[in-house]
Amino acid sequence: MSKRGMLVILSGPSGSGKGTIVRQLLNERDDTVLSVSATTRPPRRGEKEGVHYYFKTRQEFEKLIRQNAFLEYAEYNGNYYGTPEEPIRRLIDEGKNVILEIEVQGAEMVMDHRSDLVSIFITIPSLGELERRLRERDTESEQAIEKRLDIAKRELSRAFRYDYIVLNDDVSLAVERIQTILRAEEMRYSRMENYILEVVKNA
Repeated sequence: MSKRGMLVILSGPSGSGKGTIVRQLLNERDDTVLSVSATTRPPRRGEKEGVHYYFKTRQEFEKLIRQNAFLEYAEYNGNYYGTPEEPIRRLIDEGKNVILEIEVQGAEMVMDHRSDLVSIFITIPSLGELERRLRERDTESEQAIEKRLDIAKRELSRAFRYDYIVLNDDVSLAVERIQTILRAEEMRYSRMENYILEVVKNA
């Protein structure tokens, strides 16, 4: 019997390893895809419509805002970024799990908007470990690192909003923990109800 997919939020502090975890998870699951965001910024070299982003004009994006077409959206550096709801709904109806890799503020907007989702917060062993990871990147100034650590502290204080907390002390272990969560969620009654009703109907 065909099943509906799940909307899965994955978020956590910068440096928690969300991107690496998502890439490995997508490699391991054929039934799971990454949500594609919409933006008003121009495409960069090599970026494809519907693959990296849905590219919109400012007028198109603001029309979609008025139509309540986004699960969440925000404006950064003069450009809009948002998560269109219709492609996610279509993929879920097709039986695909859709991962929304998103920062904490956006995740809370989605959680306020709908309840039929699985929310997972990726955490780190310690702030000291997070600082080490950020410094190993060697891409930001001391001031930027300190700012990221301050943001991380605030984000950690919001972890109570999530259904699950996954420690990323090792990427493979973190992915396996998420796999365990998804396997359990697939068997939740609300997702198996139609199957049970079908069994009873054909008894």
